Amino acid sequence: MAIHTFAAIYIGSYEVSLKIFELASRKKLRSIDYVRRRIELGKDAYSKGRIGYELVEALCGTLSEFTHIMETYRVEAYEACAAAVLRDADNEIFILDQIRLRTGLSVHVLSNSEHRFVSYKSVAMREEFEDLIKTSAAVVDVGGAGLQITLFSRGKVVTTQHLGIGAMRMREQLARNSVNLAQYERQIEEMVEKELEVFKSMYLEDEHIEHLIVIGDYMTELVQRGGRHRAEKIEDVQKFLQYLDGLGRKSLEQIAAELGLVNENDALIIPYMIICKCMAKGLEADTLWAPGVIVNDGIVCDYAERNKIYKPAHNFEEDILSAAKSLSERYMSYSPHIDALTQMATLIFDSIKKEHGLGRRERLLLRVAAILHDCGKYISFLNAPQCAYDIIMASEIMGLSHLEREIVANTVLYNTHPLPPYQDLSDTLDHDSYLTVAKLSAILRVSNAMDRSHRQKFKNVKAKLCGRELVITIETEEDIALEKTLFGAKTAYFESIFSIKPVIKEKRVYY
Repeated sequence: MAIHTFAAIYIGSYEVSLKIFELASRKKLRSIDYVRRRIELGKDAYSKGRIGYELVEALCGTLSEFTHIMETYRVEAYEACAAAVLRDADNEIFILDQIRLRTGLSVHVLSNSEHRFVSYKSVAMREEFEDLIKTSAAVVDVGGAGLQITLFSRGKVVTTQHLGIGAMRMREQLARNSVNLAQYERQIEEMVEKELEVFKSMYLEDEHIEHLIVIGDYMTELVQRGGRHRAEKIEDVQKFLQYLDGLGRKSLEQIAAELGLVNENDALIIPYMIICKCMAKGLEADTLWAPGVIVNDGIVCDYAERNKIYKPAHNFEEDILSAAKSLSERYMSYSPHIDALTQMATLIFDSIKKEHGLGRRERLLLRVAAILHDCGKYISFLNAPQCAYDIIMASEIMGLSHLEREIVANTVLYNTHPLPPYQDLSDTLDHDSYLTVAKLSAILRVSNAMDRSHRQKFKNVKAKLCGRELVITIETEEDIALEKTLFGAKTAYFESIFSIKPVIKEKRVYY
């Protein structure tokens, strides 16, 4: 049984951290070292829009120290990630270049959906998670730049939404303009409550949240002290709220002492505490669970899953599909036609997998595109493809990177519109992604033509590659003249991409 040593580095709004893990296929993840360094990058990023020289120096120095620690542990692999604090900085690319040149580290800047999905994975790998989401649950991931709320109902993702009210961002925006601490705290509370009310009106009108799962710094300390039993889970949320009310009347030094914080002047505890209070109060959950995980834990979970060191019990692909279905339903486009189209598209994809050279991830993106291909009609029937593109790009689909969302959105757009030359799309798609869009949109076009009437006329559909023909055998008792006509018009694009001609072989049946 091989044991691998892995390092997870995370560059956050106010802290840079390194966590070293031991990975073995038959054992649980084991953390063997955890190093943190306070560097308030968000202080510049959220007030000036760029990160200054002194902070970049401190960041590169800390990352150099991290590389020495990694060498000491003989780390075999690492991943270094950053989120909004670099993503929102005007000088992002120059900072990344300095890090690479001075430390040798390659840093991946996560999109918001990637960031939240990585954090979410660290929770979903816990055994308790599956039981909590069976009924209804909300996962609230609180960071320095913002917070993410992901709703679950009967084990499936309902929605995930990003709220730009992170602890560091609010501190930079509100603290310097507040007359006193009381006004500062009241402003934070008002901002959080306003955003939460809008969220609740849109997604929680008829839903009661049983379990609230909170991720973020200080959350574990707050829950453990508030529960009085040093446990991760609180069964009586009302008593916890009373504890937070009492804590809020203390000075910063007293709060730090109460929670056992190393830095007694850490002003970020105030916004974190208020956010936690507002979430617990506003979502009205029965229980509250703070699993104590951080982004570094999610990074290693993601790495272990991708490299097949561990097989997670939770199905993350189903989360992505569930989120896509919820988005489709929100724009009133989910229907039996969507299910039929998704099945047809995956059937064709699987039938020519040796010809298209795409993998399991692209198959998932095709399914998401099929689910969302009609959502633009909610805004405009005439410009539905472009509207669908805009909806997809403006929506959070947790688990898809920004590039993957571009692939899905463009697949939907060019399911109807002609695909332009690569040069016209090179600002949003690289060469491989362009080819993926071409192949997926070609499959989606043919699949859509098979059910153009939205009446699901075909039964027992089969597809088989015979030479350079894709023979699609269908059984039907209805008139399919419309489908045959449109199918012929859609095959030219498919032929130009794959050099394969799709043909329909009809079997007339009578039920």
